[in-house]
Amino acid sequence: MQFKLPKNTKEFFWTNHVIFKMKCYGLSTQKILNVIKKPERKEEGIVKNTIAVMQPVNPKIQNGKKIWKQEIWAMYQIRRARNSLATPSLAKPDKSQLSNPKNYNLKAKSLRIISAWRYPGVSPRKDPIPGAILAEIKGVI
Repeated sequence: MQFKLPKNTKEFFWTNHVIFKMKCYGLSTQKILNVIKKPERKEEGIVKNTIAVMQPVNPKIQNGKKIWKQEIWAMYQIRRARNSLATPSLAKPDKSQLSNPKNYNLKAKSLRIISAWRYPGVSPRKDPIPGAILAEIKGVI
């Protein structure tokens, strides 16, 4: 099976580091996006201003409790998109449109996916994400 490189879009920017880790651990682009969109657990990343999310691999229910032997983690950063125009009709704007700040979408944000990895076993719980930041993340994703 050949590895497909992820493509950068308005919503997601893939670093070279995450592409290298995806090849090492045999992770697909879709799997990383699923971990980001539907995580089992969200924590503060070890790098400043990052978020780490986890999804278990093949969880089973035993005695009413979920158990698993492996986890997939992804670490990303929320970034503000630069120079994004509010309306798609302004594909080639003139100077007067560029100078008007109302034409810029300042709320447009993207995720910079920094790293992804497999963790053998169940990782210990650390600092959870505060509720206000979780609400902002849901607005981006």
